[in-house]
Amino acid sequence: MPKPPVSPGTSFGSTLFAPISASLRPAILCLSALVASAGASFADDASDLVARGRYLATAADCAACHTAPHGGTPFAGGYGIDTPLGKIFSTNITPSKQDGIGNYSEEDFSRAVREGVAKDGSHLYPAMPYTAYAKITDDDMKALYAYFMNEVKPDDHKPQKTELPFPFSIRTSMAVWNLLFLDKTRFQPNPAKSAEWNRGAYLADALEHCATCHTPRNAFMAEDASQALAGGSVGSWYAPNITSDKHAGIGGWSDDQLIQYFKTGNVPGKAQAAGPMAEAVENSLQHLSDNDLKAIVTYLKDVPAIGSAEKTSRADLGKASAVVEASLRGLPGQSPEENGYHIFSGSCAACHQVEGQGNDHYPSLFHNTATGEDRPDNLVSTILYGLHRKVGDHVAFMPAFGADASYTDRLSDKDIADVSNYVLTNYGNPSVKVTVADVARIRDGGEKPLIVKLAPLAAPAAIAAAVIVLAVIVWLLSRRRRSRPALG
Repeated sequence: MPKPPVSPGTSFGSTLFAPISASLRPAILCLSALVASAGASFADDASDLVARGRYLATAADCAACHTAPHGGTPFAGGYGIDTPLGKIFSTNITPSKQDGIGNYSEEDFSRAVREGVAKDGSHLYPAMPYTAYAKITDDDMKALYAYFMNEVKPDDHKPQKTELPFPFSIRTSMAVWNLLFLDKTRFQPNPAKSAEWNRGAYLADALEHCATCHTPRNAFMAEDASQALAGGSVGSWYAPNITSDKHAGIGGWSDDQLIQYFKTGNVPGKAQAAGPMAEAVENSLQHLSDNDLKAIVTYLKDVPAIGSAEKTSRADLGKASAVVEASLRGLPGQSPEENGYHIFSGSCAACHQVEGQGNDHYPSLFHNTATGEDRPDNLVSTILYGLHRKVGDHVAFMPAFGADASYTDRLSDKDIADVSNYVLTNYGNPSVKVTVADVARIRDGGEKPLIVKLAPLAAPAAIAAAVIVLAVIVWLLSRRRRSRPALG
């Protein structure tokens, strides 16, 4: 039988399979559509995962600590965190393969975030709140990894190295600390509570890591779980009680007031966020959804109340007070009261007003938690370090009067003590008195825990222990020689 003719430009293969291709064309087209649809679906899933990771990173407030101030690249590290141990500098967590986490597998990433151990095996300090992040679920950890690896831009910035004094410079000691104080249990919903409550608990306890600041710490700087959210020191600042207690905590706040505070950092007649809380509002809380903010409020309002000796809410203390200027004007200002008044009149009254009532841009000094607290840390810290809080296009600002102030505005410890006492006496909690030593302590980073106070003894103790061990070895060797029988 003669072969069928092959037209010019047509290959033998295409002719051979032409009938088959024609018969399968609908199936092939259908398969192609399915493949394309699956590819698009996969891309959508990956995009959704990255978007969820972005939101989770915002909720976890990663940018606040991992971005250097004054225009640092997001997540490239270099932010100095003042701790009782010394200044700890945040690391680069961009996907840079040279200086960041670009070589981290998802397992490496999870171990660093939830256990405080870097890819090279070195231990992180718990200034990185991995004790809270340990509760993050596996699905959310996967989303966080996808976000940092696929959307964050790599940056080869090498942050300043953390150099703490001995013995805290020995990072391997954190392995023992983790063994004692790190709970690796993932978040477990409480079946007896609502979905909203559980969402709030997860956000507050894991991602937002509220307890890291708002829970007091023991002698080894681990959180005291029996006093959860009852208030704790954060360097020079004090994170107040946020349990449901009506006087010491937030039990006297309405849900709307708490949501407003999370969104803006400002609730007139209650509180204004400054220091680390201002950073949390600026970088994290204001960006959360209304449903998530409501969930956090639902959870916090249900946290068991932990009271104190306070019988009046810190936000209810104080009243407008107008000092008769004629009685003080022109005096040399040598007494603490006179000096405090002169500083207030010259540096504070223009914004906060003579009666301390504030205005549309500056808060009242009475009915203000900073002046109503039973301790002066936040008032003194605000004077020392000022305030900067950006919410949307609005910036709340107060200049610093401490070391960062201009020479003409800089106040001494005595000046700050005097003006603090003036403000407390006239507008806030008059039972609180500020000494020069208090200001010096707060300027130096706050009260030092026992482990830090004992640190200077660590080196002499180590030397003494080594000498004792050496002496025991020498004694044992000499005893063995004496007990050995003589030859001959």
